Amino acid sequence: MNSFLNPHHLAKLEGLQLRARKIVEGFMAGPHRSPYRGFSTEFAEHRPYVPGDEIRYVDWKVFGRTDKYYVKQFVDETNLVCYLVLDVSASMHYQGPAAPLSKLEYAQCLAASLAWIVLNRHDAVSLTTYDEVVRTSLNPSSSATHLEPILRVLQSNPRSTNTRGGPLFHELAERFQKRGIVIILSDCIDDLAPFSAGLKHLRHRQHEVALLQVLDPAELDFPFTQRMRFLDLEQEPGVITDPQTVRSAYLSEFQAFRDSLRNHCSQQSIDYTLVRTDSALDTVLSRFLVERGSDHRSATTPQNSRAADGRGGPRPRTSIS
Repeated sequence: MNSFLNPHHLAKLEGLQLRARKIVEGFMAGPHRSPYRGFSTEFAEHRPYVPGDEIRYVDWKVFGRTDKYYVKQFVDETNLVCYLVLDVSASMHYQGPAAPLSKLEYAQCLAASLAWIVLNRHDAVSLTTYDEVVRTSLNPSSSATHLEPILRVLQSNPRSTNTRGGPLFHELAERFQKRGIVIILSDCIDDLAPFSAGLKHLRHRQHEVALLQVLDPAELDFPFTQRMRFLDLEQEPGVITDPQTVRSAYLSEFQAFRDSLRNHCSQQSIDYTLVRTDSALDTVLSRFLVERGSDHRSATTPQNSRAADGRGGPRPRTSIS
């Protein structure tokens, strides 16, 4: 594994652009096959070979069965449009005691890497950042120069407030005119009912939706042992308590919340991925891009919803052979 895919090494790099470049260089050097198969063309039909046709489009399997030459014809698709939607609310700034990056820093690295990869495919990408309002919105573009304004927005550090994703997703569903893939990077610490309704609206507009729930290991494992004050980054003040007395209840409630969110995604055919901020970037990118680059467009089910937690969790059903 390239060392720069390790969050601990990323934390030592200054500047998002440098981090993103190292991530992409390391990631793209690893796979032997492209994760994008199926993005640009779709098979339509066969037709008889005529002199002048390119040999590479001859279907040799059909020739083996019929002893006749046929070529594959494809329907050209319009460029993919990837809408990146990044939560920059106050809770995303949390960084646990063992985490090398905050949730926001990790999500920024993911967003920058995805934008870089999409643009290298000559597809279009846009970026929207939000907390309780839309902070920044860049229109989709496939120009290589579009990466610079994306990185500038990602590197900006506006004063963050509470999360209000649900109503904003309704707004974005109407704003995103061309159907595409909407990738939401958020800790999803939000009111579940309006948040889920906003996701449903995006699906109603015929977008493919992928939700990357970015969480700190401490939020998932609750490793605290000493009496301390716990602060709500979006609603101060906090509360002083003994972690050992509340650990079981906290883990149960948080698991129930994530299960509800994951079940909604399953019902709406939304691709859900849990991302821990101590996960290697190649693990997260590989699993996500293999799923998005697969030929099928089947609905997400509880069996193929997955966790990119770096612990050997369930992988996508689809594989590239």
